[in-house]
Amino acid sequence: MLNGKSVLITGGTGSFGQKFVETLFKRYPKVERVAIFSRDELKQFEMAQRFPKSKYDQIRYFLGDVRDKDRVKRALEGIDIVIHAAALKQVPAAEYNPFEVIKTNVLGAQNVIESCFDLEVEKVVALSTDKAAAPINLYGATKLCSDKLFVAANNMKGKRNIKLSVVRYGNVLGSRGSVIPYFLKMHKEGQPIPITDERMTRFSITLEEGVELVMKALDVMWGGEIFVPKIPSVRIVDLAEAIAPGAKHENIGIRPGEKTDEEMITETDGPNTIEFGDYFTILPSMNFLDTEALMKAYNGRMCRPGFKYNSGNNTDWLTVPQIRKLVADFVAEYGC
Repeated sequence: MLNGKSVLITGGTGSFGQKFVETLFKRYPKVERVAIFSRDELKQFEMAQRFPKSKYDQIRYFLGDVRDKDRVKRALEGIDIVIHAAALKQVPAAEYNPFEVIKTNVLGAQNVIESCFDLEVEKVVALSTDKAAAPINLYGATKLCSDKLFVAANNMKGKRNIKLSVVRYGNVLGSRGSVIPYFLKMHKEGQPIPITDERMTRFSITLEEGVELVMKALDVMWGGEIFVPKIPSVRIVDLAEAIAPGAKHENIGIRPGEKTDEEMITETDGPNTIEFGDYFTILPSMNFLDTEALMKAYNGRMCRPGFKYNSGNNTDWLTVPQIRKLVADFVAEYGC
């Protein structure tokens, strides 16, 4: 699928981008070119040490920001496939710096879409978040807006041969942006583990699973879908127990913009959702896809009336031993 293709990853120096590149070269060693587009020169330098030119001659590094449309267009020259992972993601920072988050997550998304139109890109997959479903914080609201942009772009592409879809998933526990390093630090210092709310639940996905979902989307996308994986939930108290068995917990209260449970498919989206083997697809409300043909092509079925998918009503839960294994993998990966 990707051999002979040129791929660009925005925000490519992050945890997802690096795992995607690792998987990409294992599976498609004849990929033509891989462009890493990001604004952090140190992270690019560090990534280049992990993927040395002597072994990964196809990789190119572009310093730039998705806010800068001219730079995005220059980076996209000759690119066939785009994975849009660049975003400002910290909920408290987004609440305090709303203008900056909108510039990156919304206007940056628009820049990527319009540039892909101009440069005749074939496929675009944008990474989203469970916080985009019925958002109550600015980060989630900007990602919902971004999702809408990528979906609607399929209705505005004219005669261009381009497909744009979205992948939405929950917390990546095995990444640097997860709560694991923070809990590990507190436990190492002998501090109580801060718990926002003992009822709190979250969806959990590994980096490998996130990459596989993007690969799946690239393979089966028609353009306009939001792909949602079937993944387990985790209880915050179980996560704390897995990291620091028997440690004291300190209830600090839910932070601004947080939910007790996260959603990936709301009850409102349920009627437009198709269930497949290991994932769901939310169809565009503008109804420009052939629903019957899509279900027939990949053996799907429409979800039942009233269907919704949130971390609190999930039927699949990580146990403490399973969480502990994820923590061990994280420590082995990052050495902390």
